[in-house]
Amino acid sequence: MSNARAPGTLYLVPTPLDFGCDTATALTEVLPDATLRVAAGLSHWITENAKSTRAFLKRVDAIHALSQPLQALHITELPRAVHKKGDHQGEFDARPLLQAALEGDDIGLVSEAGMPAVADPGSSVVRAAHALGLRVQPLVGPVSLLLALAASGLNGQNFAFVGYLPQDAHARLQRLRELEGLAQRGGQTQLFIETPYRNAALWSALLQGLQARTRVALASGLTLPDAHVRCLSVGEWRQAEPPPLDRPTVFSIGV
Repeated sequence: MSNARAPGTLYLVPTPLDFGCDTATALTEVLPDATLRVAAGLSHWITENAKSTRAFLKRVDAIHALSQPLQALHITELPRAVHKKGDHQGEFDARPLLQAALEGDDIGLVSEAGMPAVADPGSSVVRAAHALGLRVQPLVGPVSLLLALAASGLNGQNFAFVGYLPQDAHARLQRLRELEGLAQRGGQTQLFIETPYRNAALWSALLQGLQARTRVALASGLTLPDAHVRCLSVGEWRQAEPPPLDRPTVFSIGV
């Protein structure tokens, strides 16, 4: 009789969207109890940042006791190169990170905020799990891009997420006008993000470089009590009170 254990499952564990914000939200307000129970039971993790994962698990532990002490959990960080260059086109072979799952342990994949592998590293891990024949199970929780899109009033039937825009001012403006053209010609909503300390420069480029009739939506602090979500035409934004730009934000342009 074989004593071999069945392979484990790779769980995609969403986290709150309050990372990098001054205020925090109660986990029970944004994550279902089923998600919290699965997270509490996992002893192996693959993460974008070990420190933020420990902070998240400490919050989980206050609701459902962890299966092991926090210091005993196996937490493996994805390489820094994955964060900088991405891992969605086969750049990184994550199969060695899933050895514990092949030996029968479930593994959690987690990012600093929201759903891993969506506007965050982790797709290489999911790809590796499929290559190894492991079960992949996404758990329910907040996904900032979809929340921002739904709240924008822009086209939710045809949309694209284009990641980060160029840092160079000229290249950024050129890219914005390309995205504006896509939105105007095909009605496709264009979503993008930026690091908070560059939000002001991006916002200035949006207002100065796009046509007055183009609609621009901004969503920050999603799921928090002080969330800010608004969509106006560029012409209207030029006359409006400036939005908060000091925290993680999803930007959208459309018609």
